[in-house]
Amino acid sequence: MQKVLVSLPDDLAARMKRMIPARNRSRVIAEMLEAEIKRREDALYQCACEVEADSALNKEMDDWEATVGDGIEPESW
Repeated sequence: MQKVLVSLPDDLAARMKRMIPARNRSRVIAEMLEAEIKRREDALYQCACEVEADSALNKEMDDWEATVGDGIEPESW
């Protein structure tokens, strides 16, 4: 378990303190973050599926892939 410090607008912090008992705040915030992260992961997965299914885009990416061996040497840092 990790502790994190976040900043909230004053009005939101006051509403949270009124509505969520002190001993439940971490759990409630964790549940909200979990739901938001899952929503974003699902949206990203859906986007990846749409890219995978886009035959025109995949054709264009294949065309660009042909330039990988174009003789330009990668820089060594």
